[in-house]
Amino acid sequence: MENVIIIGSGCAGWTAALYAARANLNPLLLTGAQPGGLLTTTSIVENYPGFPDGVDGTELMMRMQKQAERFGTRTQYGVTVTRVDFSRPRFKLWADDELFESKTVIIAVGASHRHLGLKSEELLERKGVTYCATCDGALPVFRNQPLVVVGGGDSACEEATYLTHFGSEIYLVHRRDTLRASKIMADRTLKNPKIQPVWDSVVEEIHDVKQDKVTGVRLRNVKTGATQELACAGVFLAIGHVPSTPVFKGQIETDADGYIICRERTSTSVPGVFAAGDCVDRTYRQAVTAAGSGCAAAIDAERYLAKLEN
Repeated sequence: MENVIIIGSGCAGWTAALYAARANLNPLLLTGAQPGGLLTTTSIVENYPGFPDGVDGTELMMRMQKQAERFGTRTQYGVTVTRVDFSRPRFKLWADDELFESKTVIIAVGASHRHLGLKSEELLERKGVTYCATCDGALPVFRNQPLVVVGGGDSACEEATYLTHFGSEIYLVHRRDTLRASKIMADRTLKNPKIQPVWDSVVEEIHDVKQDKVTGVRLRNVKTGATQELACAGVFLAIGHVPSTPVFKGQIETDADGYIICRERTSTSVPGVFAAGDCVDRTYRQAVTAAGSGCAAAIDAERYLAKLEN
């Protein structure tokens, strides 16, 4: 029987682990399939406090892990929770056939990439369709080729800027006529001569499934309905995220989009189960806010356990 099990290894998960470990709770952290979470797909993080020159996303996660483990966090790598039972205080979690039991649980599973929902997107994934420029942008197939980035937030701008080091020209396709990104990121992106914004447009089709590789896209203007074809060697999607919470459906309360609803601070609808990070936060979704909520979840779990003992 564990005191606390933390599910997820992003900023929220490692911060929760650090605080729980320092409280002598001997926490167990299950990393999930992607240790470090989505931040490990980011080349440089410029807005995390304490790093005036920025820090590589993977390096930041490794530093957090080292700090949490220094105080006694136990880590199980590549362990993905596939089923839970929160119906009784002795909480049960299964990862494949392995059973874990704990007095408290902190859910910090984060979010995954949102998809366009096109059949051609599915068929051409890893064949020119990708969700991570820093992971795939340097591949030979993309070098000196026109590339398409879809999205209008900070992530899309970062992806587009990163790809200017490899592609011949970058088309930034956004369904609105202004970027949603922070002003500094938007200004930097629009000033880059290799980035061409394509406003008020959505991807209607990705070519070419028959050739088994990306050769271009068909765009539709959302205001006029007009379509246009763009030749490209790659499509990089940065259109947001969806919370990685399907495994908890029916066990705790979530909203219509799957975000976990916390009733008081980090407490979920089940006493003893807490949640933190991007699986809760649909507003800010920043590394620093995720870390802060991970801290809060660990403190809440510690106080809950103290009440159980009294």
